[in-house]
Amino acid sequence: MKLSTSIARSILLALAATAGHDAFAQDAAGDLRPAPYQVAWQDLEFGVIIHFSTNTFLNQEWGDGTASPSTFNPTQFDPEQWMKAVRDSGARYVVLVAKHHDGFCLWPTEQTNYSIKSSPWKSGKGDLVGDVARAARKYGLKFGVYLSPWDRHEPKYKDSTEYDKYYNAELEELATRYGDLVEFWLDGAGSAGHVYNFPKIIETLRTYQPNTVVFADTGLFEYGDARWVGNEAGIVDYENWNVIDRHGYRRWRPVEADTPLRDKHWFWHPNDEASLKSLYTLLDTYDKTVGRGAQLMLGLAPDNRGLLPDSDVKRLQEFGSALKKREEGNLAMYHLPPSSQEVAAALDGNSDTFSSAPAGSHHSDIEVQFDHPVTLDHALTMERLNNGQHIQKYAIEIWSEPDQKWKAIAEGQAIGHKKIDAFAPVTAKRVRLNILSSTEAAEIREFQLYNWSQPGSH
Repeated sequence: MKLSTSIARSILLALAATAGHDAFAQDAAGDLRPAPYQVAWQDLEFGVIIHFSTNTFLNQEWGDGTASPSTFNPTQFDPEQWMKAVRDSGARYVVLVAKHHDGFCLWPTEQTNYSIKSSPWKSGKGDLVGDVARAARKYGLKFGVYLSPWDRHEPKYKDSTEYDKYYNAELEELATRYGDLVEFWLDGAGSAGHVYNFPKIIETLRTYQPNTVVFADTGLFEYGDARWVGNEAGIVDYENWNVIDRHGYRRWRPVEADTPLRDKHWFWHPNDEASLKSLYTLLDTYDKTVGRGAQLMLGLAPDNRGLLPDSDVKRLQEFGSALKKREEGNLAMYHLPPSSQEVAAALDGNSDTFSSAPAGSHHSDIEVQFDHPVTLDHALTMERLNNGQHIQKYAIEIWSEPDQKWKAIAEGQAIGHKKIDAFAPVTAKRVRLNILSSTEAAEIREFQLYNWSQPGSH
């Protein structure tokens, strides 16, 4: 799933001619803000990416483009079973791998016969992309697609000009046939020296899908709307800032962290139950992705029947139930009346409202008071990002009665979309979010407190 050195070089070559001018324009714009569609995408927080193709039937992760289309024949294909499990997990959007690196297409493309048109599935009359898109929307999920630039089957790949036409024709089909696309994945695996025409790819997409988030590594600095976390473990292991400076070109590029439900496996494999991640691992992954201001993209793999395995469905349901259970334990909902309506907006459990610090301020705080001591071990904070990411240093603090002073129990720099701070259980009647430094007046959507170590909280 990661960008190779060769593709990164291709990206730089393709965009170098325009980088200098655009860098000046970005710097001159001052403090960067996200586009409205980026704000909406970040609020989705958790999505899945689905791998299902000829690899599913051949017990392999990477195909070389030689598999016969006759290989693809799921006899119990049920995308609604997939989407119900996705919804139950708490995910809000789905990205389907419409074409992986082997070049086999899951929709009846007019560009090649290397597709489901040549498979026995539905006698070659099916449209798997369309079926999944409809099922996703039926279950209230946003839908997007992954279209691999690398194609190990298509003969035109050896000719950059001809392959660019081929790829953009495929993209135009996907962008015009399946409704609004929430996300378009540009995976960077492979390239074999091919220099991709990324400006043309994005031009094609934007002609029909102006509000689609484009996922790519930071190498695609001119056009990407979201960036890769840098690993496939689903972990953000750094202070997470949404604005990234690449070669002097600053852009709002939030992180998406991808990791499969089954350890190191994106496609289904037989006799593979030991790879299914535990509920504890999934919750830990969530806290280290969504809980560090990123999107979690969980990889799902239907089996050769065309169904998600029963064990996967069960684990997804457990995950969704655990997340919902945790959300129900917000201690801050039971605070004493705050001193102002501004503070109340950060404690109401409604992320559509927010608290604003005084205009021009660079330091502020939000205090929660209880009528009796409460025990807590986690804090959840959401920064309103519509006007940019401003908080640069903060602390979660409790009032120590014996010492008569505030004591920090968690500290950090970036908050961003959402920050979950874990700490050893403490008991206090007063807790506060102390914004120690912000470039502009801090805007806080939510400040929530939890005790997840108590029995039943996970």
